[in-house]
Amino acid sequence: MTVTIRPFAGSDRARMLAIFDANTPAFFAVNERTDFIAYLDRHAGLYAVCVRDGPEGAEAEGAGTVVAGFAVAPGTPGRAHLNWILVDPAAQGGGIGTAMMTAARDRAAKLGAAIVDIAASQHSAPFFARHGAHILSRIEDGWGSGMHRVDMELPLDA
Repeated sequence: MTVTIRPFAGSDRARMLAIFDANTPAFFAVNERTDFIAYLDRHAGLYAVCVRDGPEGAEAEGAGTVVAGFAVAPGTPGRAHLNWILVDPAAQGGGIGTAMMTAARDRAAKLGAAIVDIAASQHSAPFFARHGAHILSRIEDGWGSGMHRVDMELPLDA
């Protein structure tokens, strides 16, 4: 199976909300759903989805399932932001996260960034750390009760 990263389309909205819901409350606070919807409404052009192709032999146009999504947004000069990185729990461990991080690095570099800012939770921070990000600060209950905000940065030369 292969993974393709493509721009978010309006038809992906319900699937991305289902992925968000599948990651709540393990990785996102319930109250963040409204923020995610608002982000998709305002910044759909920055959002991308990862599509995992169907089983071998599934050659039909558009065959595959959206299993993840993320956005890379411009920041202050030399910096970009990685926003709303979500992976379907059923697809975790299959290389989707690594594919997204590679694509995010490429997109950030094209924006002229040397550093990518990441606002994670205590649950997702270890994933970003494995990809070279380091912690700048932590805010207890920053995303909601029991969901701590962990601000990180990822140098693109890491």
